[in-house]
Amino acid sequence: MTSEAERSSSFSLELAIQCADSFNGSTGLGCAVSNSSGDVLYSTGYSCSACGICEAVMQQNSRKKIKCGDVHLYGTMQAERFGGKYIYFCPMGLTCFVSPLFDENGSSIGMITAGPLMMVDKDDFIKYDLQDAIGLSRAQLRKILPMLHKIPYVSPERVTQMSNLLFFSIGFVNNVSAAEKQLNDQDSNMIQGQIGEFLHQLKSSGSEIVPSYPFETEHALMQAITDSNKNASQRLLNEILGYIFFSSGGNFEIIKSRVFELIVLLSRAAIDGGADSNVIFNLNHRYLREINSVTSIDDLCVWLSAVMNKFMDYVFRFNDVKHIDVIRKAVDYIRRNYSKKITLEEVAAHVFLSPSYFSKIFKDEMKCNFNSYLNKIRIDRSKALLLSDKIRLVDVSGLVGFEDQSYFSKVFKRMTGVTPGKFRESHGILSSKQ
Repeated sequence: MTSEAERSSSFSLELAIQCADSFNGSTGLGCAVSNSSGDVLYSTGYSCSACGICEAVMQQNSRKKIKCGDVHLYGTMQAERFGGKYIYFCPMGLTCFVSPLFDENGSSIGMITAGPLMMVDKDDFIKYDLQDAIGLSRAQLRKILPMLHKIPYVSPERVTQMSNLLFFSIGFVNNVSAAEKQLNDQDSNMIQGQIGEFLHQLKSSGSEIVPSYPFETEHALMQAITDSNKNASQRLLNEILGYIFFSSGGNFEIIKSRVFELIVLLSRAAIDGGADSNVIFNLNHRYLREINSVTSIDDLCVWLSAVMNKFMDYVFRFNDVKHIDVIRKAVDYIRRNYSKKITLEEVAAHVFLSPSYFSKIFKDEMKCNFNSYLNKIRIDRSKALLLSDKIRLVDVSGLVGFEDQSYFSKVFKRMTGVTPGKFRESHGILSSKQ
């Protein structure tokens, strides 16, 4: 499910935003992403929505009524007529250019607009556009001049080339959006296939008794989300959905209520994996509202999978990481080898850096030192083991890489506030094997 802004268009808003950001960063021109109604979904740089000149002119001249949105829609319509790009003037005489966003059927569903800019000398613009055409007095102009300093000058030749560049960039967005739709259809078929296979296994067992809820599968799913393992998470989620469909007798309201419970579990797993709790709680609140608008089982399956993947995206957010490849490789190595005796020197060698330099960038990027991160991973894993009464308490520390049980208990209490034994008891798990 998407937000209201995203629902108004079926193009990839994320890709369109990346396109606008890249175009702004490389040309210095402001960019805006809008839907087919002209509503601005995103803007970057000194775009039309940040300009303010039109509003200032209307304040200085109450008889002047300006609707920039209508001009941009007109520009988009002209771009459709003239091959996907169009250069035009805003009501103030400033230059903009636009390329439309298309759906897989070739229908215009949005636009990326670049500008405003000047193609004439600033003094000429003031005289011929603001004074002669609009009729602003010198006193009124003085109040608008600070805004004009932010408008870049671009020669007509460069404007043409920039318009071509935006057109080519949006061509990529349009093609990827169509490809994403095909991939989404494939994902839907894959999800339904796995759920159908699991349902077939349940039905072919010949038992009239509904099997008990698969708590072990649920625990495995939580762990896979914590590990950000999307393939395993999808497979395990499909098994649980298959059980829910089977046990509910096809009652859609019951199914939605069980999925409602699953969303809470998925969000908790993401937080355990290191996602920011405030971000996840906000997403959780949004998704719990969105579920009411889902009207079919097929849509519910695809939607829940997207929710789960979004949670996992936040388990580690590397958007601001400078040494992204190094950190990803190091984190992956730690997660695969935490149960062994691993050292900072070992991981540094794995990513081909000196221990001292690796230690520095790891702390800078992860906001904690290597040992603190390693202990966090080990303690998170130990929580899952403590929920099973089949594993003795004295064995848990060794299974997660601690050589000394007393040190494990000390670290566990420091990070959770309780001892491992109290944690196990608080979850209702009592075992003579402790």
